[in-house]
Amino acid sequence: MADETELDTGAVGAADAQTDTPGAKLRAGREAQGLSIQDVATRTRIAQRQLEAIERDDYGALPGIPYAVGFARAYARAIGMDEVEVAADVRRAVHESDLGANRYEAFEPVDPARVPPRRLAWVVAAIVVLLIAGYTLWRTQVLTPPMGEQIAQQQTPQPAAARPAGTRAPIPPAARPVVFTATDDVWLRIYDEAGERLKDGLMKKGESFTLPATAKGPMILTGRPQALSVTVGGKPIPPLGAADRTIADVPVSAEALLARGAATVPAGATPSAATPAPVQSGP
Repeated sequence: MADETELDTGAVGAADAQTDTPGAKLRAGREAQGLSIQDVATRTRIAQRQLEAIERDDYGALPGIPYAVGFARAYARAIGMDEVEVAADVRRAVHESDLGANRYEAFEPVDPARVPPRRLAWVVAAIVVLLIAGYTLWRTQVLTPPMGEQIAQQQTPQPAAARPAGTRAPIPPAARPVVFTATDDVWLRIYDEAGERLKDGLMKKGESFTLPATAKGPMILTGRPQALSVTVGGKPIPPLGAADRTIADVPVSAEALLARGAATVPAGATPSAATPAPVQSGP
């Protein structure tokens, strides 16, 4: 009888030990919620075979100790158990086993349930590279001053059209301010006949610059004349040059710009002038 009692006690103790393992606790928690092992695999994004290995406490079937701990934490969180306690139990069970004695890894992997798919990571990386390349190209085009070869291809200003006889004298250019407004980011340099720079650098879109009234023989250098809107006394002036073609030493005084605007009047169009009435001779 004593021997039978000892055998019964040993069998009960072994059964309790088996149900007290981390894997047994996780399996009991899952079954209590009526979940299948596939349900947990869907929630955690962990392969079903690896979850089954955790329930069997077969940590040797997993890639390594950190994976065993990480998978167990994700399993516990998916079924509402204390993931910290489960992770501690798994670490203790692993290190007490032969696996813990023979294998050691110094880090714990990221929770697999929170790792984005590899394809998504590659797509995001490609987008980032394209954005960086596009921004670099844009900055290069906008901020790089024109080269000497481009300046050599400068566009000469159109000759001023002669004022027809009988028309009124224009308002003195000095009374009409010259205003440059950037319709897009553009690099430019405005300087006078002595070479002094009146404006030099990048003009942001929407930024304006008014030419000083005292400037003598002002001229402009830029590689994107189409990005500038120029007015003289509020009157729009035609573009200073062709799009994306460098211009240099182009006069931008009020008088020169008004002459440029007058030169664009279609041939044959003449301003109206008062015609004197014919004089009738007496008898």
